[in-house]
Amino acid sequence: MDVVLEVFDTFVFDRLYAVLLPTSSITYTRNTVRHAATSTFSSMREMPTALNHASRFLQLEPSHFAYMSAWSRDNMWRQLLSLYLITWLFGTLVYFIFASLSYFLVFDHATFTHPKYLKNQVRLEIAQTLKAVPLMAVLTVPFFFAEVKGYAKLYDAPAEAPFALYNILQFPLFILFTDFFVYWIHRGLHHPRMYKTFHKPHHKWIMPTPFASHAFHPVDGWAQSVPYHVFPFLFPLQKFAYIFLFVTINIWTIAIHDGEYVSNSPIINGAACHTMHHLYFNYNYGQFTTLWDRLGGSYRAPNIELFSRESKMSKSEWERQTAEMETVQKFVEGNDDRDYGAQVQKISKKVQ
Repeated sequence: MDVVLEVFDTFVFDRLYAVLLPTSSITYTRNTVRHAATSTFSSMREMPTALNHASRFLQLEPSHFAYMSAWSRDNMWRQLLSLYLITWLFGTLVYFIFASLSYFLVFDHATFTHPKYLKNQVRLEIAQTLKAVPLMAVLTVPFFFAEVKGYAKLYDAPAEAPFALYNILQFPLFILFTDFFVYWIHRGLHHPRMYKTFHKPHHKWIMPTPFASHAFHPVDGWAQSVPYHVFPFLFPLQKFAYIFLFVTINIWTIAIHDGEYVSNSPIINGAACHTMHHLYFNYNYGQFTTLWDRLGGSYRAPNIELFSRESKMSKSEWERQTAEMETVQKFVEGNDDRDYGAQVQKISKKVQ
């Protein structure tokens, strides 16, 4: 996360903190003189640039604003606040960009007529996300702060890996590790003592859209993200690989809620598998693969009808889904407090 923080410091936060928390002119002059005292004659005509870079592969030149705030870049409170703003605002931006792309380019809008699609569902999904993300960010920042302070096993150059092949092996190792722990955390959230308080808000969406991907209770969303943040404290991980994986995880989370069943893979826990989870609650807890569901006895193969547009959108398939879903839902939740609006009445007219 130190690489990301340096990028945001250079282009956003240096100027922001210089304006909001400016240093005194006397302090600024002393800092300039102190840095200049050890500089060559030619560099004395420029602003001091004695800042450590997070990576040898991305060395951004700081502007004069980097030295004009009472909170320097290594100030603890500045780092905590900056990491919070990045996690909250940048995370929300990534959500809107990729969820919108999926919604308009991939998601089948015929789902709107499914009897279990909620009234004003997209608006509700976005509202839940916007309430959850700021609080999830509060819980996540300590991990990022510890990374910036050097407690994680993040490395910069490929030559710093434990061995050359590890630069490739870190990716499947990350997937296996996180998929295992997300499976058990997710399954634990379905325990009756946990479900209604923490996980039911995400299961409000029986037929989710891409905007449901981050519509969690804050503790639920954070808990399922913990394995991703713990991994670099236990295993070496290249810095740019970490950034790539962080963005990819968010895109994948959106993709498994897009309702487009591209692949009927027995290995990959894709959108079809995750749709079965939202419909029938107690199956397919995994994030990336079906491995742990198979070993844990919770795997359910997607209905074959999902892989044909004609059959997955047919009235008979939706009625079958609805009948089973209502039976399971009543057992898991009791009375159904969702608002389906007039969808049930409209379905017979709109689905052939």
